[in-house]
Amino acid sequence: MGSMSEFWLISAPGDQENLQALERMNTVTSKSNLSYNTKFSIPDFKVGTLDSLVGLSDELGKLDTFAESLIKKMAQSVVEVMEDAKGKVPENLLANGGLKEKMKYLKIDLPSFVTHFEWDMAKYPAKQPLVSVVDTLAKQLAQIETDLKSRTATYNTLKTNLENLEKKSRGNLFTRTLSNIVSKEDFVLGSEYLITLLVIVPKPSYTKWQKTYESLSDMVVPRSTKLIAEDNEGGLFTVTLFRKVIEDFKTKARENKFTVREFYYDEKEIKREREEMSRLLSDKKQQYGPLLRWLKVNFSEAFIAWIHIKALRVFVESVLRYGLPVNFQAVLLQPHKKSSTKRLREVLNSVFRHLDQVAAASILDASVEIPGLQLNNQDYFPYVYFHIDLSLLD
Repeated sequence: MGSMSEFWLISAPGDQENLQALERMNTVTSKSNLSYNTKFSIPDFKVGTLDSLVGLSDELGKLDTFAESLIKKMAQSVVEVMEDAKGKVPENLLANGGLKEKMKYLKIDLPSFVTHFEWDMAKYPAKQPLVSVVDTLAKQLAQIETDLKSRTATYNTLKTNLENLEKKSRGNLFTRTLSNIVSKEDFVLGSEYLITLLVIVPKPSYTKWQKTYESLSDMVVPRSTKLIAEDNEGGLFTVTLFRKVIEDFKTKARENKFTVREFYYDEKEIKREREEMSRLLSDKKQQYGPLLRWLKVNFSEAFIAWIHIKALRVFVESVLRYGLPVNFQAVLLQPHKKSSTKRLREVLNSVFRHLDQVAAASILDASVEIPGLQLNNQDYFPYVYFHIDLSLLD
């Protein structure tokens, strides 16, 4: 298998000449080791009118884009939810089911799902009109998107609140929350006359502080200072003094480049902050499992829906391009290397050049519109072509 995560889904008319062209393509690509090719089976849908197919072609194009951006968003959400366990992300981005009835519950990697694609008749009955099949897919994806928004919003709010709290406890001594570094013993509490202040002292001034704090103002309690926390710049010291000299002490401290930090020990407040932190942590833990499970299941659902949309696009474009009765063969190519894609394109173009007369004519004469042919599209080839890119995390 190629290590590349891109696929080319093409189709050619199912007549003898074109089946031989497909054979030739298989021979050349396997001989030159350009791509790994498999048949891509698509059921016979109820066609309806060509008019309705032109409308569906357009709608499927939009739905394809929507589905792809939705599964990329979901893959990104898995990365964000898993935070530190990023290496485990790929094992959560799988397709459930897929391979054959008896292996229905097998979880398989995305490239295997694509190469062994089988239309899910139970979920998307091919007997229904095409419009209903497309409608089922559109509703399913819209629902997943709605749920994704609300589920991730709740989780991200929690995460943000936690991050903000954690930031607060990591800041410098001037701004950080102190509830997790101060203890009751550091403060004189419940005294009518005395109060304990917290003072931030720059590191080079520790000795100066020790020598002068008792005399910065009257009524400072001797030997009442203690270093209770430090950061790179300085330390947080306690000092106990009479309440009535607070203002005087603050002024003198400021003159000496010591900063009194407004903080009054309040047990209720500190308890509230600690509880808030542990509540957020436990809420986040509780939501983590269910959210990750939901993402896994619905990523798989959305991914499977997306590949069904690709199959429908091949069907609709093939009928519009090759006409009725429905007769075409779809093939899935997995290019082996980025460097082989140019050569692979040349092989395809030479093998199917004969399909191009009608198209070439209409491209020259833009007044002739062929249904389903986007003339502004650089991805125009003589055969029907769609691209599937499985590198969802880039």
